[in-house]
Amino acid sequence: MARTTDEVRQRARGGRAAVVAAAALLALSACSGESAGEIELERGESGMMPSIEPPGPEGFDSAEVGGVKIDSPEGWEVQNEGGQLCMTPPGQSACAYGSVQLVPKQADNHPQDWPKKDEAFHDDDGWADDTDSCRSLNTAASGNIGVKDAGLTTGHGNVFEHADGLKSHHSVWTVTCDNEDTFEVRMWFLPESDVLLYVWSADAQYSAVYDEIAASMDTTEYRNAS
Repeated sequence: MARTTDEVRQRARGGRAAVVAAAALLALSACSGESAGEIELERGESGMMPSIEPPGPEGFDSAEVGGVKIDSPEGWEVQNEGGQLCMTPPGQSACAYGSVQLVPKQADNHPQDWPKKDEAFHDDDGWADDTDSCRSLNTAASGNIGVKDAGLTTGHGNVFEHADGLKSHHSVWTVTCDNEDTFEVRMWFLPESDVLLYVWSADAQYSAVYDEIAASMDTTEYRNAS
């Protein structure tokens, strides 16, 4: 039976579409260096490609000391020695202004059992084992400016939950120096596990970052090994 002009055109268009699709598949195979059959074999019986591990928190790397895991901001200098971890923001002296210190077995290894002894983490003067030197941005490097007074602005029952489900005593102090400079100290302390997370002198621009670091802390392996 004779075909109409429309039928002939439809078959022609279908033929051209099939040729284009086949050419595209061949081009894809050539670029990847694999045949279509090889691609199907890699997919497996389920037809799904193997799963990929999800990346960690955006902008953070993983760090660990003594079995305690924590997230470290990308671009920060990380020192891991002497049984403690120190993370320092760009442009600052190592383990000084703006830095975060993670110390397992802090009180056990400290001569004055700080900050566990007499629950110093609840005291106005409990912000350091040695409270004689100012740590403001302008004076941290000199170390020759004294401290006038200090006050606990967050503490006395304030707790903070970490990635492992444990809750630490969370304390924040505002310290005033002899030259009227001020600086802030932050502490997360687990007395029973004896793990200290400590912001030596807080840099306000990283306020939210400090909380993210603290929230990521996981002491599971450390406690299991103790």
